[in-house]
Amino acid sequence: MPAIDTRAVTSRGLHLTTMGLGGTGLGNMYRAVDTDAALATVQAAYDAGVRYFDTAPVYGFGLSETRLGEAIRGLPRREIVISSKIGYDLVPIPPEELKPTLWDAPPAMRADFDYSRDAVLRSLEGTLKRLGVDAVDMVSIHDPDEALHFAPGEDPYARSRFREAMDGAYPVLDELRQQGVIKAVGVGINQWQMLSDFVVAGQFDYFLLAGRYTLLEQEPLDTLLPLCEQRGTKIIVGGPYNSGILATGAVDGATFNTRAAPPAVLERVRRIAAICARHDVPVPAAALRFPLAHPLVVSVIPGARSVAELEQNMDYMRVAIPSALWADLKTENLIAASAPVPQDAA
Repeated sequence: MPAIDTRAVTSRGLHLTTMGLGGTGLGNMYRAVDTDAALATVQAAYDAGVRYFDTAPVYGFGLSETRLGEAIRGLPRREIVISSKIGYDLVPIPPEELKPTLWDAPPAMRADFDYSRDAVLRSLEGTLKRLGVDAVDMVSIHDPDEALHFAPGEDPYARSRFREAMDGAYPVLDELRQQGVIKAVGVGINQWQMLSDFVVAGQFDYFLLAGRYTLLEQEPLDTLLPLCEQRGTKIIVGGPYNSGILATGAVDGATFNTRAAPPAVLERVRRIAAICARHDVPVPAAALRFPLAHPLVVSVIPGARSVAELEQNMDYMRVAIPSALWADLKTENLIAASAPVPQDAA
């Protein structure tokens, strides 16, 4: 396959490039990024053929959207697809009340969950203002589990705003879609279990699933994904590196689900890395390419904090991966036996 192709995310003709740019890095996730470097990264993505850009109000408390808006100001708006999200209400606070979060050096804001009709409209208005555009193409309901990161055996429904999201946010987004104001409606979340409820509760064009269908995890393969196929809901894979570890490898300080990777995950990544090394394939290349083999997956959206990181991701997308690598991963039970895999070479 070419480094970047396009795939349909709706039945109404909206297409995404198979690699997009995730906006968490533009929002200073983990560490601050210089504004000029952030803008140059977006330009480099466009120059490389990327035409899909994802962001959200909560990414850096507005910083990601503001920077993306500035970066695309000189680009042809009709050529690019922008997705953002609703669900967080950004509330200005005194600087001394700012608490440590995932976002380094953010504006003095706090993010409150609110899925009401008024909050959705207010959030979209803020998004358009920060981006400096008349409309966004795709909007998803963000973190209806309050960004819950749960360990194996814990309850993925421990915090749920499913009913609020379906009763408040979904009707507004559906109405805007019917009016042609937005082109696609989705849900953006870090777990697959709650998506199994969303997919039958409404008509969603896509789910932006962060992490859960990756080289490291395939639990949704026999659960969520068949439901999505029945309902015509496509998948965008956010966090294809599982928030870090599939990019860095099992090094000290490697992150998984935005936290320090536990021993079992470190060991699994070491085993994956050993097989990749046997076939002379970088682990990040396999991580980017694997999800795209599934027919429901239309795009993977790794973040990038610099032009160098963006170019490295592009290089990974071009790596030819022998079929023997995928066969070995299946033999070692490191990817699901039923998982579709890329078909590059014998």
